[in-house]
Amino acid sequence: MSREQQAVARARKAFETGRSKPLEYRIHQLQNLQRLFSERQKEISDAINKDLKRSEVGMQMFETLGLEGEIALTIKKLKEWAAPRPVEKNLMTLSDTVYVWPEPLGVVLIIGAWNYPWAVTVQPLIGAIAAGNAAVVKPSEVCVHTAKVMEELLPVYIDKELYPVVCGGVPETQELLRQRFDHIFYTGNSTVGKLIMEAAAKHLTPVTLELGGKSPCYIDKNCDLSIACRRVAWGKFTNCGQTCIAPDYVLCEPSIQDRVIEEVKKSIKDFYTDNPKTCPDYGRIINQRHFKRIMGLLEDSAVTVGGENDESNCYIAPTVLRDVKPEAKVMQEEIFGPLLPIVPISGLDEAIKFINKGEKPLALYVFSSDDKVINRLRDQTSSGGFLANDCLVHFSVSSLPFGGVGNSGMGCYHGRFSFDQLSHLRGCLIKQLKMEGVNKMRYPPHTPKKLGWARFFILKTFNLGWVGRMLLLAVLAVVGAVVLQKYLQ
Repeated sequence: MSREQQAVARARKAFETGRSKPLEYRIHQLQNLQRLFSERQKEISDAINKDLKRSEVGMQMFETLGLEGEIALTIKKLKEWAAPRPVEKNLMTLSDTVYVWPEPLGVVLIIGAWNYPWAVTVQPLIGAIAAGNAAVVKPSEVCVHTAKVMEELLPVYIDKELYPVVCGGVPETQELLRQRFDHIFYTGNSTVGKLIMEAAAKHLTPVTLELGGKSPCYIDKNCDLSIACRRVAWGKFTNCGQTCIAPDYVLCEPSIQDRVIEEVKKSIKDFYTDNPKTCPDYGRIINQRHFKRIMGLLEDSAVTVGGENDESNCYIAPTVLRDVKPEAKVMQEEIFGPLLPIVPISGLDEAIKFINKGEKPLALYVFSSDDKVINRLRDQTSSGGFLANDCLVHFSVSSLPFGGVGNSGMGCYHGRFSFDQLSHLRGCLIKQLKMEGVNKMRYPPHTPKKLGWARFFILKTFNLGWVGRMLLLAVLAVVGAVVLQKYLQ
């Protein structure tokens, strides 16, 4: 039996003991995760710095801070989320107990990504633990040092049988995908996402795919360009552009292109100094393969800001491209790097047509002081998330679902959405062996009179308070005992 098979078998066996189901146990595991991030910041930070050249402050801001907030929210709300959820009833079921019961799915496979290796791996793990599942955690092998630290630390703080960590590359991932899971949660690109779906289909395993795509950014000429470009520059060049919801390209009218370039250039200097290469807050491309891929995207476009690079150091300066054509290489795939193409368009109508020609993006950004512009772009396009006058920050709002649509993914998570995504929301109806007279309308022989009564009882829905339910139950008791007995015989 392979190491991957053993990990899945152990997780399944541990889940079948039932120990992951009590709320107290789930909360205890989440509290242990809290301790991990408070006690092991140094190890986490050092590993991420080796992989992505990110500072300790940057690591906390973009990795662990959000996780700490997510854990705290989940601990606070778990009892509420896991409670039975009453639903509306019709007259036929008014005397019954009808509710939705969230129950664990079983064993979940979580395949993380390398760009924010803790954030996008542990956040779904929080949801899996909260929902009472076991989970096999597969960190990205691209972040070698971070994966090793995750493999070492997670078993120290949380149940190593229920939540095993499996490291490795493509062969190990393929072996995991040959195993049977109850849900697969993958963060990455659409090409691999298709392979995940194909593997999951063999067992009819449901999937959550957090993918990416070319997230557009429309800048309206009627807005504060200085603030807009500052926020775009922050969203684009954070983590050296290696963010799935980074603004991939800018759409704007030719009349404001020069101003947009100047404002972005100014913000780059403000954020990363005259020499971003020496700035501790500016990262590096993850490896030379991605470096070469990104540099290849520049071949047929004009660099107007930046462009400096150093392959040996995987460094590419914050770079702006002007007058980019729709057919340019940089417009054919998600950039996932510090290149910002500016595509001139005639106005909002052309921007909407341009966006709708492509695949549905993970995020869509608009900068405008006109609510009509914002609403039109929202109403006439489709994207995983929609954000006006800022970038990225919707990821930090736990009360919003985060996920893609179409080619940018399926399913969503964060906060309660993580809990629901990784739960089976089981419909339950508990009936008493009484009031059988009411049921006569459904039993053969079927007659028009029975159909009339059934129509009345089934199509009338009620969501009454306690007093109202008691009064209506009393009326129904009389109807069931007297009227139906007389007329349905």
